[in-house]
Amino acid sequence: MSFIFEFDLVVYNAPRDQVGSRDAASGNPGTPPSDWIEDSILERSRRLREVRDVYASSRTANGRVTLQWLISQVRQVVVASQSWFVVSIVGAGIGMNAAIISIITEWLSDMKMGYCSDGWWLNQHFCCWELDVDEDSACDAWHLWSTVTVARWFIYVLFAATFSFVASHLVRSLAKYAAGSGISEIKCILSGFVMQGFLGFWTFLHQEFDAASGLSVGKEGPSVHVACTIGSLVASQFGRFSRSQSKMRDILTAASAAGVAVAFGSPIGGVMFSIEEMSPSFNIKTMWRSFLCALVATVTLSAMNPFRTGKLVMFQVTYNRDWHFFEIMFFVILGIFGGLYGAFVIKFNMQVASFRRKHLGKHGVAEAVTLATITAMIGYFNRFLRIDMTESMSILFRECEDGGDFENLCQTSAQWRMVNSLLLATFIRIFLVIVSYGCKVPAGIFVPSMAIGATFGRMVGIIVKALYRAHPSSGIFAVCQPDVPCITPGTYAFLGAAAALSGVMRITVTVVVIMFELTGALTYILPTMIVLLVTKAVGDVLGVTGIADEAIRFNGYPFLEKDDHVYDAPVSRVMRRDIYTLRATGMILADVERYIDASKVNGFPIVVDDETRTLAGYVGSQELLNAIDRAKQLLDLPPDTLCTFSLDPAEQPDARWSAIGSDEDMESNVRYAVATPGILKLWPWVNQTPLTVSSKMPLEVVMQVFKRMGPRVILVEDFGALVGLTSVKDVLHLEPYEQLNSPIPWTAALEELWTWLANVQSSIIAWYGHASRRWR
Repeated sequence: MSFIFEFDLVVYNAPRDQVGSRDAASGNPGTPPSDWIEDSILERSRRLREVRDVYASSRTANGRVTLQWLISQVRQVVVASQSWFVVSIVGAGIGMNAAIISIITEWLSDMKMGYCSDGWWLNQHFCCWELDVDEDSACDAWHLWSTVTVARWFIYVLFAATFSFVASHLVRSLAKYAAGSGISEIKCILSGFVMQGFLGFWTFLHQEFDAASGLSVGKEGPSVHVACTIGSLVASQFGRFSRSQSKMRDILTAASAAGVAVAFGSPIGGVMFSIEEMSPSFNIKTMWRSFLCALVATVTLSAMNPFRTGKLVMFQVTYNRDWHFFEIMFFVILGIFGGLYGAFVIKFNMQVASFRRKHLGKHGVAEAVTLATITAMIGYFNRFLRIDMTESMSILFRECEDGGDFENLCQTSAQWRMVNSLLLATFIRIFLVIVSYGCKVPAGIFVPSMAIGATFGRMVGIIVKALYRAHPSSGIFAVCQPDVPCITPGTYAFLGAAAALSGVMRITVTVVVIMFELTGALTYILPTMIVLLVTKAVGDVLGVTGIADEAIRFNGYPFLEKDDHVYDAPVSRVMRRDIYTLRATGMILADVERYIDASKVNGFPIVVDDETRTLAGYVGSQELLNAIDRAKQLLDLPPDTLCTFSLDPAEQPDARWSAIGSDEDMESNVRYAVATPGILKLWPWVNQTPLTVSSKMPLEVVMQVFKRMGPRVILVEDFGALVGLTSVKDVLHLEPYEQLNSPIPWTAALEELWTWLANVQSSIIAWYGHASRRWR
């Protein structure tokens, strides 16, 4: 669209979303993406100002210490320790929140089955503290809602529907950003994408009901979102962090590590998660802050001891037996399952998300209630779907000799009945995860995936154990000692959970560390690594990425993947040539204000003149508007005030201004801007050294600049003349060269794979039915 103004200014046919429209910037109204380079300039300005203020008053000429010097030294110590203090507070808050959420969710989950007569606030575990019971054989103090099966089923479904209704209604009415896991959005925030309200006060109040509703979603994904919300709320109370986007990102990275740490009782695993999955760039200082935050959160959770067992999470387990080398072939099966599970769930969950966006966008509450009702109606009749997922994993991970005989799970006479139940639980929960993950409630996929892997792994473990009992003297079982249990099905559940989690999230080292910290044993690190290596290989062959990255791509967020791609194109292929510019000199205040209001963009390149378009700098729209508003508050400026965006060569500026850059907090800048009558000097807010590249620069190099330096926009010039600009959104529109020229049609290959898997599944079921009748 062409814009014509009455003032003497050449206007180009610029798109409305140049560097992101201020009205609709990348899905976030009114907020441009963050610029790492600008943040660095502002942070440098603040550091230099602090150094100047702190060290301005030093010792006297004769070396005597003054009171002002002592105060400056104390202030320096306080400033240096403020980051560690804030990180510690954030960690303590995350730990307390995790303990409270664990208690509330377990109580609400048990409430669907019955109540405690000794105290309505007690869940079944605390009500029958001295007994190891299940819901059907509870202690005298625990009362079921009814002794009639149909009535209990109806009440169970009613509670599940009620909890999901409350959760989805709160999301719709109070905090729309609380829906989903939040990991995808936090990854974008850490890469510089600003989302106002995503880390608001209400988001961490919406976990309890969805985790207790029975939906096949978990609270561990939202725990990262809530942890980052706590970090943002705490850090925003300190001016040093609220003014600095880079420091706030460090706090959010540390908070994400603490969120995973309290979800799995794994502080080192949380730090590894923030490195491997969340942060696009990671330095040693951020790693130490993440470690401290995760440590404080874990210690706080341990001190509160929500389960009164000394365990940080319910499914923490310890193994006393070793594994055998012949079991590697069965471990490989678990790894293959994890890779196929991840590809299957990611593929079809994205299709469900597309259907949800197209047809169910306005019916979030009805969808959540319907899904919870269907889940409860189906899951009630399966012993592993009826109970909470964390409790289910706790049962499946245990050794049979360590209280793991849940409803005859370890009995030989019931082994094939248990295999049937575990197989049904696996496939039913896969279907429920596909349709439930992404609905309008706080929903994670960590624990649901682990629960699916645990049921499948336990099933494989029971089958292997049955083979050993049927053929104890065969070749592969010859190494087993006759008086010692040879096969531990709980370890298969443990490894299956690791495989499923790695398959759907596409993370490896983090899962190894988390599983090690859950068991506390070095024995099963090698099997875990083998399983995850196979899982990753299967995922690489199928060409899938993690579900968080797929959600980012589906939602259209401006996020660059960590993987490098070949584009075989220069930056001129994607750059925008028709852009809005401002002249360095010759514009009056009224023209500048009308131009900014009409363009609706987030920034303007500054050119010397409109003919040569010699680049002189770049200025952000918001910074420019703030400077003009503050200048008007200080002095009544007439509309014909001349605006200058470049420094007069004859003028000798204060040395501080070169260090201030675009720091809008400096009142001296505004006073300097209006010091000359009839002239408004706006050059202190102009970035006089913007990031520029040649139009012939390969696009791969430009993408590396975006990834490693995080600019909001890169200006393109040829021989000093501005020819265009590009942003992350422009780059994302271009398909990689290897995808355009790939000899393998992956979509068709995946469809063929699903068909083949369906045939294999039918063959396995037929063989299994024949074998069960033979061995029974």
